[in-house]
Amino acid sequence: MKRIYTRTGDRGTTGIHGGSRVEKDDIRIEANGVIDELNALLGIVRSLLAPEHPFDPTLRTIQMELMVVMSRVATPCELRHQNPNALMPEAAAWCEQQMDALTAELSDNGYFILPGGTPVSAQLQFARTVARRAERRLWTLHRQDAVEEAVLGFVNRLSDLLFVMARWEMQQHARSEERWQAFAYKRKR
Repeated sequence: MKRIYTRTGDRGTTGIHGGSRVEKDDIRIEANGVIDELNALLGIVRSLLAPEHPFDPTLRTIQMELMVVMSRVATPCELRHQNPNALMPEAAAWCEQQMDALTAELSDNGYFILPGGTPVSAQLQFARTVARRAERRLWTLHRQDAVEEAVLGFVNRLSDLLFVMARWEMQQHARSEERWQAFAYKRKR
């Protein structure tokens, strides 16, 4: 039987693609940790879905792509050409297509809303915030070691998609959104 533990991280370092080791609090590891957290949270959302819920295939695709993102982030840019894992073509555009389809069914939202509603909607809102944190960590890494534009674009759109999915879920359950205040850029002057 193969052991899960290796003991190689007991001194505060961890391995990355290419064989080198970095500190466990290195920004590359922090960024991947947040992406991993997001992926686990999406697993929770999927576990809450009713059988045959239309979000399950979408969320599964996102989870698979997040695994690719983690692989790409774990690879220093000078070794990225050796990484066989590739993000799906036009991942950001795919998110936009998903949003456009859902938004076509939504009433307009010109307000900041309070996260909540149904358990699925609330968890999607939580996932949205984790996606935003992942995006911030990726931009910090990008200043040290270039992160691919496709990865940055995908994670940026992903948080927007999760917001739209949360709204769509609320509407499907005829739950009204709790408004906070109108978006400043949409207010009439």
